[in-house]
Amino acid sequence: MTLQDSAQDPAQDPALDSAPDSVQLPADLQDERLIASRGLSGAVGAFTSRLRSGDLGSVPVVIGLIIIWVVFQIANSSFLSSRNLVNLTLQTTSVGVIALGIVLVLLLGEIDLSVGSVSGFAGAVVGVTFVNQGWPIVLSLLAGVVLGIVVGLFYGLLYTRFGVPSFVITLAGLLGFLGLQLLVLGKDGTINLPYDSPLVGFATRSFLSPAIAYGLVALVVVVYTLTRLQGRSARAAAGLSAAPTSFIAAKAAGLAVVLLVPVLVLNGDRGVSSMFLLFLALVVVTDLAVRRTRWGRSVFAVGGNVEAARRAGINVRMIYLSVFAACTTFAAVGGILAAARLVAVSQSSGGTDTNLNAIASAVIGGTSLFGGRGSAYSALLGALVITSISNGLALLSLDSNVRYIVTAGVLLIAVTIDSLSRRSRQAHGRA
Repeated sequence: MTLQDSAQDPAQDPALDSAPDSVQLPADLQDERLIASRGLSGAVGAFTSRLRSGDLGSVPVVIGLIIIWVVFQIANSSFLSSRNLVNLTLQTTSVGVIALGIVLVLLLGEIDLSVGSVSGFAGAVVGVTFVNQGWPIVLSLLAGVVLGIVVGLFYGLLYTRFGVPSFVITLAGLLGFLGLQLLVLGKDGTINLPYDSPLVGFATRSFLSPAIAYGLVALVVVVYTLTRLQGRSARAAAGLSAAPTSFIAAKAAGLAVVLLVPVLVLNGDRGVSSMFLLFLALVVVTDLAVRRTRWGRSVFAVGGNVEAARRAGINVRMIYLSVFAACTTFAAVGGILAAARLVAVSQSSGGTDTNLNAIASAVIGGTSLFGGRGSAYSALLGALVITSISNGLALLSLDSNVRYIVTAGVLLIAVTIDSLSRRSRQAHGRA
């Protein structure tokens, strides 16, 4: 028997004796370095490894949010009351919607400094057309949203066609749309929205009944479970590793607790606001668009490396146009919701700290300033942090200067964590 024949004989080749055991493993775990990630302990170990390598995700902001809530609850026992938490959700919505757009722009490594002015101008357009011009409310809302789309496309055109930096474009937009807002509002400077209008009712008086709120929680948990089980079956059919059903059941139970506890607390007062539910729906839809669609993968690719994305066949120009348009559209929607909640539009709408809060929410929530990393849920978590600070300091009757200082400190900490985690990811080959 030749050496070649011996190598091909399983009975005489020790390396092939273990082949049947290896073949029984899923295709993606046949490398011995990946077998350790199996099971619950393996999942915990993999999660710990990601944290050590700088892939922190939402962990820092969640810990920070818990600390903020505990501190304010100790300082004022009313902070975590049902009534104050309902108010907190109402305050979070408009800032969070605007921050959603900032998240998308930051994923490209760009910035939009005009979201505050665009939101105020959109609110002014709705107020003037609806109250002064007598337009139907649907047409006025459509005008405000279309305004946001057109502004974003204009920004994208300037950026892609002429190469003007987004910082300069949106800084000019900040000043220009602020001037247009003052022009549209005229000498009076303030337009009061009818309290009995559907828009104001939706923003201030529309809350889900407890039965509907609990039903939505059950629906979300069921959809999540079915989706996970379907994904498990698809991976198993493809010969890949799949999470055990017990692990999926545990995650579904955890999701149910995370959703039920806030709903239970909010139902202690007025309940879950329809406006806040709209914000949550926008977060989920944006997250699915970013993670599950070709467009979303292209956004991450462009944010990671523009030239590599172009060479891969991605329409980079279209990505920039669509993202800038989405950002200003979210800004317009956020401005309209803010006007509806305050039942008025004024010269200060969208001004003061709107830009600060929206950008800080996106960054504090975990979106990287360097592009290519972030999540739609960053807007939700970051907006909760920002509004929690503002709400808690207001309950303590502290001046706004303290709020600015605290917010600046939290923002600086978030950016520092982002920079350090980026260095750690690069050192571990995860960047």
